[in-house]
Amino acid sequence: MSKLSIKWLGHATFVITTPGGKRIVTDPWLEGNPACPPEHKRIDQADVILLSHGHFDHTGDIVNVARATGATTLTVFELSQWLERKGVQNVVGMGIGGTASAAGLEITMTQAIHTSSIVENDATVYLGLAAGFVVKMEDGRSFYFAGDTALFGDMRLIAELHAPEIAFLPIGGHYTMGPEAAAMAARMLAVRQVVPMHYGTFPVLTGRPEDLERLVKPFGIDVLTLKPGETAE
Repeated sequence: MSKLSIKWLGHATFVITTPGGKRIVTDPWLEGNPACPPEHKRIDQADVILLSHGHFDHTGDIVNVARATGATTLTVFELSQWLERKGVQNVVGMGIGGTASAAGLEITMTQAIHTSSIVENDATVYLGLAAGFVVKMEDGRSFYFAGDTALFGDMRLIAELHAPEIAFLPIGGHYTMGPEAAAMAARMLAVRQVVPMHYGTFPVLTGRPEDLERLVKPFGIDVLTLKPGETAE
């Protein structure tokens, strides 16, 4: 068993390789993502895709990545139906609180306080609830991918039920929580480490990792700040 590997491709797109070698892609947005390095604009190997909600900056390359990799895509039920209409195969539609198995991993869908839609033919299409995910890996450890969310009190229940060690949290503000709320989320989740995401892509996303780090350092929580295209273990 190797270590957990985390590659950030900007915004909310990660390639996470589990200790057992399974590749998880989150919210694939590559071609239109100004933070994604040119040499990383394509993903052709993955076992699981976690799709948190329908906004363009999270679904922009879901069809291409799903087809190229043949990975199992887990997402909320309404968004799964939209994907199937696009011809995507191996889609698992879920509901908040549900758990599914994929590639030998146990994946639970959590709530997220956000919206979920996409614009097609000048009309806004509703795509169900926004969500997050807790992934229980082969070695029994778990991580939490929050998706786009505000702070919510039931993060304490995520800690109690799943005890994640790492949380991927948005910090940009405006559309999601900023560093102050993310710091409180990290404390409520009782995680050892936070990986900040969803910041800096657009001017309005003003939250910065150094602000988060300053707020959680007194509580012994580590912040793993990656540059787009960078990998850490």
